[in-house]
Amino acid sequence: MNKESKIYVAGHRGMVGSALVRLLEKKGYTNIITRTSKELDLRDQQQVRQFFQTEKPEYVILAAAKVGGIQANNIYRADFIYDNIIMEANVIHQAYETKVKKLLFLGSSCIYPKMAPQPLKEDYLLTGTLEATNEPYAIAKIAGIKMCEAYKDQYGCNFISAMPTNLYGPNDNYDLNNSHVLPALLRKFHEAKESGTDTVEVWGSGSPLREFLHVDDLAEACYYLIQNYNDKEFVNIGSGVDLSIKELATLIKDVVGFKGELKFDSSKPDGTPRKLMDVSKLEKLGWKYSIGLKEGITSVYKEAFKTA
Repeated sequence: MNKESKIYVAGHRGMVGSALVRLLEKKGYTNIITRTSKELDLRDQQQVRQFFQTEKPEYVILAAAKVGGIQANNIYRADFIYDNIIMEANVIHQAYETKVKKLLFLGSSCIYPKMAPQPLKEDYLLTGTLEATNEPYAIAKIAGIKMCEAYKDQYGCNFISAMPTNLYGPNDNYDLNNSHVLPALLRKFHEAKESGTDTVEVWGSGSPLREFLHVDDLAEACYYLIQNYNDKEFVNIGSGVDLSIKELATLIKDVVGFKGELKFDSSKPDGTPRKLMDVSKLEKLGWKYSIGLKEGITSVYKEAFKTA
């Protein structure tokens, strides 16, 4: 990619897409194409075809997706599988039709079997049963990976895939009904501190282990892969470090400055017991994360809730 290359970032308003746009602009790229979902509905085959034929992007980063936490994934199962599969299919196929030089598809760590060995190696894909609560979303993301592989096999397209771990950062979703665990806890603790509440409820037992990566680190990893990686097999992106939800809640409690107690609601689902990425492949390629969890959460809290 040179600085004048025409780069389409799908999903530029989301947490991941906006981080990618910020990074590309910072590095001096001047021809970044974006469209809001109102301007371009990626579920509409005709609209996507027209967009690609008119704009003819040279590079595509597919960060657009319908995403949510355990509750949203479990309730809106049809929406999650349909919207994600149809978006991926339309964009990947039109990238092939218009001879895009390179496409990067972004998946999710939920593609792995629920009880897969830890840490999660790339070759564990499709070796067991998925976590039931987000199975439709996971299947959609697996379909995206397999589409990229198939188009590379059949047509020689330079389409690569990367699987990020749990992400957090600027432009995250703080809606308590459909957000992920880290932003949900930040909001809960902030509101409890502001209102003087004595306790904060945390969903589940607190025992599941999770890994988190700042979205700016993800953007750096994606940029690195676009510049340096051309193989068919997908690549995990993460920190390679995890902690329990209880430890995460305690860390966020300290960052926010909440003085009350934690209460764990074991009637709520825990999800997968552990989800840690094996990032040895990415590290061998030459990239490693740089933003520590406490540092990252502190900066996100200050920005999202405008604290000093």
